[in-house]
Amino acid sequence: MQHSFISREAERLVDGQAVTDGAGVRLLRVLSADLQRRLDPFLMLDEFRSDNPGDYIAGFPSHPHRGFETVTYMLAGRMRHRDNAGNEGLLGPGGVQWMTAGRGIVHSELPEQEDGLMHGFQLWLNLPAKRKLCAPWYRDIPAAEIPSAPAQGPARLIAGNWRGQAGAVEREATEPLYLDLHLDADGEEALEIPSGHNAFLYVYQGEVAVGAQQRGVKARQMAVLDNRAGSDGVIVRAAADSRLLLIAGKPLGEPIAQWGPFVMNSREQVEEAIADFRDGRF
Repeated sequence: MQHSFISREAERLVDGQAVTDGAGVRLLRVLSADLQRRLDPFLMLDEFRSDNPGDYIAGFPSHPHRGFETVTYMLAGRMRHRDNAGNEGLLGPGGVQWMTAGRGIVHSELPEQEDGLMHGFQLWLNLPAKRKLCAPWYRDIPAAEIPSAPAQGPARLIAGNWRGQAGAVEREATEPLYLDLHLDADGEEALEIPSGHNAFLYVYQGEVAVGAQQRGVKARQMAVLDNRAGSDGVIVRAAADSRLLLIAGKPLGEPIAQWGPFVMNSREQVEEAIADFRDGRF
């Protein structure tokens, strides 16, 4: 495949760390706190994938958030969401829940199944300082409402505007691009990424080679993409039937102060969040 496309390269590979969260849910934490500055505006990416109910059945009982957005993308299984404002929704296979915690929300995420495969991702996206205390908001997006992205293989555009197609969600401050892409063995895509965006790939099935250097990225590995000047995006070649997430966003360049489920710009703001939650002001 001949083209003049200048590709970003895989700056480093990251293996996810097995952790437990919520009431004992087993997760693979792919993007952790040590990468928050490098991959600004993204704060965290978890993958949950198990067909053992003991790994997920207890779910995530009521817990608070402030100062950022959560994006939950289900591939298999069902998750029931409830919050302290009386909202409730059911996230099914292929669906997305986009939640803006803003000034504060208390919610639960509990599996709506007793057996079978539970597979999906949760991404944390930072909010700019001026919107950290905005009104909470969320939207459940069923699979049928997530646009197909124009690509060689099946692709879904969860967020952003890509190749002239608007995704299910767009955000002005961080301009996130969230693409789920399927490549057949030996398939290749030159994937555009806005200049100046921080970006990464996460391969959750198969194996791909990234960039002109063709650095291999195996299943359940993340490739942090470099920010070389003049690049148009990233070239990805599939070594086997592969599925991957391409995620990119415009960095905020603001201080990050995090304490668990609160992500603010200063320690004082975090302490205020803790006090507000403790005193029932969420």
